[in-house]
Amino acid sequence: MTTADVSDRSLAQLISLKGRRAVVTGGGRGLGKAIAARLAEAGADLLIGDLDEEPAVSAAKELAERHGVRAIGAAMDVTDAAAVAAAADRAVAELGGLEIWVNNAGIFPAVPLLEMTEETWDQVFAVNARGVFVGAREAARRMSAAGPDGGRGGVIVNIVSTAGFRGSAPGLAAYVGSKHAARGLTRELALELAPMGIRVLGVAPSFVPTEGNLAMAAAAGVNLADLPPTDLMLNSPIGRVGTPDDIARVALFCASDLSAFMTGSTLLADGGDTA
Repeated sequence: MTTADVSDRSLAQLISLKGRRAVVTGGGRGLGKAIAARLAEAGADLLIGDLDEEPAVSAAKELAERHGVRAIGAAMDVTDAAAVAAAADRAVAELGGLEIWVNNAGIFPAVPLLEMTEETWDQVFAVNARGVFVGAREAARRMSAAGPDGGRGGVIVNIVSTAGFRGSAPGLAAYVGSKHAARGLTRELALELAPMGIRVLGVAPSFVPTEGNLAMAAAAGVNLADLPPTDLMLNSPIGRVGTPDDIARVALFCASDLSAFMTGSTLLADGGDTA
């Protein structure tokens, strides 16, 4: 199966996701919710998965009312393969198919290497790397024309990080390692899934203040609001800190036919900060 030549389509047609069905992991808040919002605005029906079901259900209700799409909120632990498969099955059963999957869920505990336990290392990789693998596998099984329901291809978008291109900060060895793994998976999955009509792209954000980032800092006893941007490595040539919607717009580009001739790439969404 090959992807279509979309050169004759209008800009509105290229960005439209009307008639497509998407799953966003970790979509109850932060980057995931912003991504889900842009996909819904473009017309996609959604299943929003989150470890905490309540914000996923709330986000789904909000987006359905705002954009007139079908949206489901569901509990989803990306470290549990059965739970991921169940969410994928639910998207197909209740939305009618699956063409877009966004692997957004991630964790980033800051623990100095000499103090890091194997359990912490394994948990970070279970979410940030194995979660990408499991999500992509379950998405591809349903998108593939060879799948049990005869899918029609699709797009998998992996939210990586600038940490997938370089070292990040002390205490983030597991995070940096897992994000390099996610970036590598993006390239390999693109190669393996291309014959099935499935594109795979990565988006690599720099630091963006979200509920998760703020909670992580608070747990470490740091109030980000009290620190100048230079202390957080937040300066960029663009001159401001990124917002969740800055990343969501890049994810929308990846999910839409605007990027129809792209696969295997990881797009830096970092304000030019990554050398």
